[in-house]
Amino acid sequence: MNYNTFDPNDNLSDFIKCYWSLEAPKAINPEKQRIVPDGCMEMIFHYGDFYKQYLTDATSILQPKCFVFGQITQPLDIEPTGKTGIFAVRFLPNGFEPFTEFPIHAMENKAVPLIELFGEEANKLENEVLNASSNEERVKILDGFLTKLITNAKVIDSITKSSVALILELKGQLSIGALSDNLNINRRKLERKFAAVIGVSPKQLSKIIRLQATLKMINNNQFTSLTSIAYNGNYYDQAHFVKDFKDFTGVSPKEFFSENLKLSALFLEKE
Repeated sequence: MNYNTFDPNDNLSDFIKCYWSLEAPKAINPEKQRIVPDGCMEMIFHYGDFYKQYLTDATSILQPKCFVFGQITQPLDIEPTGKTGIFAVRFLPNGFEPFTEFPIHAMENKAVPLIELFGEEANKLENEVLNASSNEERVKILDGFLTKLITNAKVIDSITKSSVALILELKGQLSIGALSDNLNINRRKLERKFAAVIGVSPKQLSKIIRLQATLKMINNNQFTSLTSIAYNGNYYDQAHFVKDFKDFTGVSPKEFFSENLKLSALFLEKE
């Protein structure tokens, strides 16, 4: 697999974490790949062949060619049907809401076709991105398209921006009470803002960010035991850590970096 990331222009840096691309030849025996929550919504363009998305172990659907996937709150299994060619926009946790009128909370664990989000403009965008001659050209196309959508009325909500910054800084290791106190905002109001802007609750996002910090620790062999990981992640104990890990990944920590989970590991290695 060939995975690369690209920076957005400065006008979009408050909204977009990065652009990324993934290319791979057609596999003789394709395997399921597991994606786990990372707190970021993504706009996906399959300029290669379609990908299957598994609904259960035995049933699957074909993903659209171009779509935005909402917040993931459970493990997501996908599988290539042929040659992989993906270009994507990885938004910051609070970064996608200013670009659409579509309810963010309604996108949870769903692939929403671009036509439902951007109307007829989506057709032109899809055609340009899918037929671009290089990923550098795709960056320019999407920079232009997304910049045009940003107006004075569409800005990052200051409360959620501050909340996300604090959650990321502390790697998810804070209570929602402490978060609302720090920002001097009522807890219920904060939760409503998160539902509207991010699509998950503050507690869910904190748990996801803590999981990601833990995955990177495991991936970089920065631990001596599961107990040390639980301690460094500020979990109550090892059992609490393992439960949270399985809730989001569907497997135990020991199983996570097995061969058929290399796609999630790939993203971690490049961050």
